[in-house]
Amino acid sequence: MPLSVKLEVFEGPLDLLLHLIEKNKVDIYDIPIVEITNQYLDYIKQMESRDMNIMSEFLVMAATLVDIKCRMLLPKEVDEDGVEEDPRAELVQKLLEYKMYKYMAFELKDMQMDAGFTLAKKETLPDDVKNFREPINYEELIGDMNLSRLHEIFSEMMKREESKIDPIRNNFGNIQKEEVDSEAKLAYIETFIRTNKRFSFRNLLEKQHNKQEIIVSFLVILELMKMGRITIEQDNLFDDIMIISNEI
Repeated sequence: MPLSVKLEVFEGPLDLLLHLIEKNKVDIYDIPIVEITNQYLDYIKQMESRDMNIMSEFLVMAATLVDIKCRMLLPKEVDEDGVEEDPRAELVQKLLEYKMYKYMAFELKDMQMDAGFTLAKKETLPDDVKNFREPINYEELIGDMNLSRLHEIFSEMMKREESKIDPIRNNFGNIQKEEVDSEAKLAYIETFIRTNKRFSFRNLLEKQHNKQEIIVSFLVILELMKMGRITIEQDNLFDDIMIISNEI
């Protein structure tokens, strides 16, 4: 009764070569090409496959191994720098790349299997915990900034507005007090903050048309800072005060 031998199935010629190298416990950088080639050809002879595409891949690698075997019997070739070229170098590089991708595939497969045991838990937080918002620390929000510096900027803006008054034309006729709509000014400043995100306090006040608008704008900024919707910064003494939006 003939002895039947069951061969391992390899994914390709590189997989077979890597198996032979690991089986013989040889250094992949110093492959004993004669021994590995003989073992490779023995495996090819025992293969029973009618798929010519698969067989052709193994036969091409067999021809490559035989070619390397022959080149190693010939005198060594040297490159332009005078260094001897190893006929096995290209094959070693392909084996290293294949080994790296193979191990990466194993890692991904393990991660996929582990992911199958992962269960997602639905959110069960109470409403009071989910809706909790940390109280605003106004001292931390304001930091080193104080209202005296804001008052200085405000006074400077007021002086600029006064200097714009023409002393001659100002005496003509009666000047009617212009009412400022605080809600409209609030909407204007909120839009300005959303558009600019970070801007100079001086720049905002310079865009106001009269003293009343400056006063209302100043009060709106104080209210927004109190509500925690904006942050005020000043890098150095007497520098411009910067306003930063806290809303995303």
